[in-house]
Formats: sequence, structure tokens, C-alpha cells
Amino acid sequence: MSDAPPPTLKEKVRRLPDRPGVYLMKDRLGRIIYVGKAKSLKKRVSSYFQRGRVRTIAQPKIRALIEMITDFDTIEVKSEPEALLLEGKLIKQWRPRYNTDFTDDKRFLLVRVDLNEELPRFRLTRLKKEDRSRYFGPFAHSGLLRKTLAQMRRQFGILLGDGTPQRLEDGRWRLYDDVRQELYGAATVVSAEDYRRRVEEACAFLEGKSREWLATLREEMAAAAANQAFEKAAELRDVVFALEQTLAKTRTFERLDPTRPAGDTEALQALGEALHLASPPRTMECFDISHISGTFVVASMVHFADGRPDKDQYRRFQIKSFIGNDDFRAMEEVVGRRYRRLAEEGKPFPDLVVIDGGRGQIGAALKAFLGLDVMPPAIIGLAKKHETVIFPDERPPLNLPLNHPALNLLQRLRDEAHRFANTYNADLRSKKIRESVLDDFPGLGPVRRAALLGHFGSIDRLRAATEREIAAAPGLGPKFAADLHAFLHSEEESASPEG
Repeated sequence: MSDAPPPTLKEKVRRLPDRPGVYLMKDRLGRIIYVGKAKSLKKRVSSYFQRGRVRTIAQPKIRALIEMITDFDTIEVKSEPEALLLEGKLIKQWRPRYNTDFTDDKRFLLVRVDLNEELPRFRLTRLKKEDRSRYFGPFAHSGLLRKTLAQMRRQFGILLGDGTPQRLEDGRWRLYDDVRQELYGAATVVSAEDYRRRVEEACAFLEGKSREWLATLREEMAAAAANQAFEKAAELRDVVFALEQTLAKTRTFERLDPTRPAGDTEALQALGEALHLASPPRTMECFDISHISGTFVVASMVHFADGRPDKDQYRRFQIKSFIGNDDFRAMEEVVGRRYRRLAEEGKPFPDLVVIDGGRGQIGAALKAFLGLDVMPPAIIGLAKKHETVIFPDERPPLNLPLNHPALNLLQRLRDEAHRFANTYNADLRSKKIRESVLDDFPGLGPVRRAALLGHFGSIDRLRAATEREIAAAPGLGPKFAADLHAFLHSEEESASPEG
């Protein structure tokens, strides 16, 4: 590959804005091989195509990356901190071969609880496996984590990795020796079933601690970005994303009691009591809005039945009534669309509607019901900063203990809605990036572009089509089809291995 970029890339670089953003480098097959952030897209991206730069680079990995780049896409954002967040999201989405995969980063500690053990212990590890164990983390502050585990051993009477329990003749277990028995308040002789209950309480506590630390990490990340310490901010961002992923996948702890019902009855009962509902909310729906700088605004709705996800009833929404960044209007639109549909079909509303947000988002949801002229079900908001329950009436906000089963159930519901919305947002952005190749084809206006994608369904199917199949699309002729087919395959045909 020549050091000098092709004329098409030169022109593309020349048109780049001197603004923050994220760039996606592609190889000759259109695969994204690197994602990076930039304070100035023009300066950063142009540095990849400076004549003679490849010969001056000492690192083989970077040399190989530059030699493989044949195209790129960019996404302009408003600020460097925003570019930082978007870069992380796209790295997780595309997993480019030349980016460090921070989801497998071994620098940070996790807590592993092996549920296969008769007496599960709380161990530190840096490797997450696909097993029956439960994981918490990763945690950036190892000292604080070790102190917390020591506190949990005293508070809940659990075993850490260094524990050496002894089985007694009656089948029970002595957890600690006599010296440690004096240090810890919990009984040292217990049955395996009683110990499992301790583990469950400790897991709920650690999950709450994880959420506290997540809020702290977000604040540290924002402060680092504000101080232009972007490498530190990127490191914290990686931990935040990985910790969010762990919390989103948190499973209800499994007891050994065979008579326990399938649904989380205790948590539902506790939630009904905490919210002063007439009965436990057996069906719940939660709404979340996802966007980046007001673009690709989407919403998700997840449905829980008896405390468990019912994915057949999940719904995704694109915002149709406006363009821009207005969470309140977006919430009003999607809540209205959801329950208008249920009302028209004569289907029941859920027992509880949970809105990801505070009083403004709840007001938007109530406005939607007012427009439908129907009585809304019970509605609450869950504000992220302090995990505060917000009511739509005169009741004051409610802060439940972080290990309260009702709050943990609401958090699982909210986190699932957040995950589902972000996945949809990423899908739309991926589709947009793949379709952007058509922007460089001369003579293809928005009408014919939409007709093409509508006819073939996706850019991938269009790439795979023959000239005759392209010509069969509405409004296209043989000459145009031949030119477009050649354009879509030009990079593959012109690229040749180095020699």
C-alpha cells in the first residue's frame, strides 16, 4: 500500500470538520478495524494519511493498522467527553481488532461467588468465566474492595477465599476457629442452608455497594474529562461500562429451598408494601429513552411478569413526532403509543409502570394518559443518582435501603430497560454507518437511495446483488445499476496484497 492516500480519501479528509468526534477506520472489505476519538476530527484523521508516516512508526501494530486502512467514517459530537463515551460504546459494539478489548481487561478485580460449592465463598479474581458462579465488578479501587469484603465477613458471617471451614459430626459446619469466632458477631456453627441465606444477604449488600461505586466512578470520569485528563477518563469509562454490564446481568440468587415459587414472590410483596399498592404488582412495564446528542433517539419498554423478564412482550420505539433531544416529549410519545394500542385491543394495563427518570418524566407519562382519556395504572419514577423512587402525587420521594428486595427488583427492571434501549440505539447506528457508503456514490439522491434500501432491505443485501437484480429495483436502469455494482465492489477488486 502506498503511503499517499487515494484521491477519494484525500478529498474526504479535506472535508472533515475541526470539531470533536469519533472515527471508524475500515479495511478493504469495509470491516471496522479501529475506533478512535478526537478533539479535532480533521487533525486526528489526517495524521493517519500523512505521506511517509508509515516508515517512521516503530510499533508494528500501528504500522499494520495504517497499512490496512482504505476508508473511514466519522461521527461528529458536541464535546470531547461525549466523544469519549461514544468511542467506548462503539468499541463494545464492533470489537475492532486493533482496539484493546477492555471488556476482558485483567487489571481490575471482580468478586466471584461459586454457587457450586456447598459453602460459597467470596473470592477475588481478574478473570470472568461462563460458569454458575455469580460475579460482581470490576472494581477500580482494590483497597476499598478488600475493606468492604472484610466488613461483610464481620457483618454477615460469610467465608472469604482464605476460609477453612470444618464439617462437624452432626452435618453442620464450623466456619471459623475460636479466635475468629470472637471477632465476628455471627454464629460460627451453621447448617449449609443457613449459610446460604447469609450469602444471599451479602450478595444483595454487595450489589448495592456496586451501584454506589458506579455512581462514584461516573463522577470521577466526568471530573477527569472536565480536567482534560482523557486517558484517565477513558480508563474509568471502561470500568463503568463493564460494571454496568455486570449489574444488568445480575441474576436472582438461587436458594436450595425446593418449595420456593418460580417468581420472586418476596420481592413483589415487599414492593407492593413499599409503594402502598393494593396487591403485589405481578405485571410491570418500564420505559427508558436512549440517545446520543439527540440523534438516534429511541425508547424501550420491558415487561416483567411475577418478577421475571417476559421478553415476548418487550417493545422498541423510534421517536416519530419530532427530531431533537427532548426526553420528556419522547417519553410522552412512547407511553401514549403503548397504552393506546393496549386500549384499542382491549388488553389489560400492567399493575405498575416504572419510568426511568424523575418527576419530569413521570409528568410526561401522565400527560400521555390524559391525552388518551384513560385511567393510568400505578406509576413511579426511579431516579438514577440516588436510586430514589418518585411518586406522581404529593407523597415525598422514597429512598429504600440499597439491599431492600423491592429496590433490587426495581433496579433489575430499570437496568433491563436501559440495556434493551441501548442495544436498539446501537443497532440503528450500525445500520446508518453501513449505509453511509452510498453517500459517496455520485448521482444517488435521497429518493433513489431510500428506494434502493427499501427494495433490498439492507446495504449487505445490496452489496450481494447482481447488476440485473439492482436494475430491477424501482426507478433504476441497466447503466446506473452497472455503475453502482462496480462502485460497491471497486475496493475489493482494486485492492491487492503487498509485495
